[in-house]
Amino acid sequence: MPYKERDIEKQYFTIGEVAAQFNVAPSLIRFWETEFEELRPRKSKKGNRLYTPQDIDIFRTIYHLVKERGYTIPGARDMIKQKGPQLKEKIDVIQSLEKVRKFLINMKKELDAIGKAQS
Repeated sequence: MPYKERDIEKQYFTIGEVAAQFNVAPSLIRFWETEFEELRPRKSKKGNRLYTPQDIDIFRTIYHLVKERGYTIPGARDMIKQKGPQLKEKIDVIQSLEKVRKFLINMKKELDAIGKAQS
């Protein structure tokens, strides 16, 4: 039986890694932990925050509502309580569409460059 490599996925992320992923300060993440009861990462014995992919999904939802959609913190809190699962699906669709858009924009740039080179 041939050896098959498995993709290794991280189970825990540090606050710095999450902050870098969203291009925000770690202090903002700590602040949102106090404002949103849904965002409760595990802590190591040293007290370092350890974020699971599920925690990052919750943070992504909060980030989308507050930073991208302009909701206030109480408004975002209410929206998460009312439409939690539906909201996550909607955000996933938006992110997929944004990836497709970036791909198409890059493809157009490449085609334009090829067209200019042939002229």
